[in-house]
Amino acid sequence: NYAAGKDMVAGVERTFKGEIVGRDMTKWGADAQLDFSAELSKVKASGAEALWVFYPGKAGSALIKQYEQAGLQGVLPLYSVFTVDALALPKLQEANIQGALGSLMTQFWAPDLDNPQNQQFVSNFKKKYGRYPSFYAAQSYDAIYFINSAVEAVEGDLSKTDEMRTAMEKADFPSVRGPFSFGNNHFPIQNFYLREV
Repeated sequence: NYAAGKDMVAGVERTFKGEIVGRDMTKWGADAQLDFSAELSKVKASGAEALWVFYPGKAGSALIKQYEQAGLQGVLPLYSVFTVDALALPKLQEANIQGALGSLMTQFWAPDLDNPQNQQFVSNFKKKYGRYPSFYAAQSYDAIYFINSAVEAVEGDLSKTDEMRTAMEKADFPSVRGPFSFGNNHFPIQNFYLREV
C-alpha cells in the first residue's frame, strides 16, 4: 500500500482482460506486513485462476515462502513484478524456499538476453563480483551509456543544453535491454521479457 504498488496494481487493472476476483493492498514500509496468511486464505477461497503480486524485498521472500506453505505452488500460478528477481532468488535458494519455482515474472532486462552489449556487461560483472548482476545494475549500466551518448553528441560541451536534450531524446546508445527509445512523453519504449523461475 504505497505509491509504486498502487501504480503497479493500476497498470494491471487497466490492461488485464480477465476478471479480477480480489484485490488487497498490504502495509508497506519499515513495518511492512510480513504475514500473508489471511490474504492467501482469501485467494484460495476466491476461485481465482492465478495470483499476481508486487512485493520487492523481504516482503516478497515472506510471501513466496507462505505461498508454498499454503499449498498454492503448482495449483495456482504465481505472476510477479520485482518480487522474484536476481536479488531475491539467491536468498530464496539459500533458504530452500521452493515456492518461486514455476512462477512467472516480467522485467525489462534479463541476464541471458542475447545481444552483444548485455553479454559483455554480464560477463564483466560476473568476473568482477562473482555473481550475476541485478536489474538495478543493468539499469545503471544503461544510464551511464545513455548519458555518455549525449555528452559525446555535444563533444563534451555541457553548456549546449538544447543539443544535449535533443541527443538524450534520441537515446542513441547500445542498451543491455535490447531495443530502447523514448516516446513523446519521454517514457521508455522497450521490451518486457516473460521469465519463468
